[in-house]
Amino acid sequence: MERFYGTTDFQISTATAIAIGKFDGVHLGHQKLLQEIVEQKKYGLKACVFTFDPSPASFFGFSDGKELCTPEEKRKLLEQAGVDILIEYPLNENTAGVAPEAFVRDILVGKLQVAYLAAGEDLSFGKGGKGNWQLLEKLQSEYGYELKRIEKVSKGGQIVSSTRIRDLVEKGCVEEAADLLGRPYSFEGEVVMGNQIGRTLGFPTVNLEIGTTKLLPPFGVYATTVSWNGHCYEAISNIGEKPTVSEERKPGIESYLYDFDRNLYGEKVKVELLHFRRSERRFSGLEELKAQLERDKERH
Repeated sequence: MERFYGTTDFQISTATAIAIGKFDGVHLGHQKLLQEIVEQKKYGLKACVFTFDPSPASFFGFSDGKELCTPEEKRKLLEQAGVDILIEYPLNENTAGVAPEAFVRDILVGKLQVAYLAAGEDLSFGKGGKGNWQLLEKLQSEYGYELKRIEKVSKGGQIVSSTRIRDLVEKGCVEEAADLLGRPYSFEGEVVMGNQIGRTLGFPTVNLEIGTTKLLPPFGVYATTVSWNGHCYEAISNIGEKPTVSEERKPGIESYLYDFDRNLYGEKVKVELLHFRRSERRFSGLEELKAQLERDKERH
């Protein structure tokens, strides 16, 4: 996947099929939109996703900056979906002030050679968010692109949205969130050195640090799977600050992989949350903690 980040200086020479949006979570609704532009590849178009960095919600102060996907996770999901080109367009006072029609003329048409544009009716773009579906419809004959309306995806009688999924994750409803994402809510990263307490208890673990922008579920213990090197292992994972064994108050994920005892320091792994098991709490000592870990393992 070709990626343009932090620059307005790019030029695509091949006609494109474009989807515009934040794509936080790359959920079922996003996947429907992506399928639409990827389908156009059979007609010789490049599938292109256009996003802003930072997102308009963060830039204008409407968001706390916590997201369902880290930038790296989002890029990986978009590439897996078949996207050829990813534009992470810098959002600042100058670019936020571009008039909607100029955005279509200079960027979508001039820089990206748009031939096909897939969008929902609630799309907004350009200065003040004044650009909308009606403007795109009005301009399509002038600029020669095809405009396709994409209907929202619904689950359980409600529209699938990043806002709805964030609410579920914050409540610890990871099974319901997975239903809307089309996959379990997950964390990816490099295994870091822990305090080695798990190994002394007979529960060797892998530890991930959590970035400051990643949305966290409630602290506690979750039934999980951990993927590494093409293999998937059942596990139990503690998300939180490990109050029994650490005075450090830095959130992290510590996972015990069943029937696995290898050193993964420096390796990339993915932890997928399946079920919430219990809240994080302080135990009286390591023996009580070990007994609880045994019970957690039996309940997976």
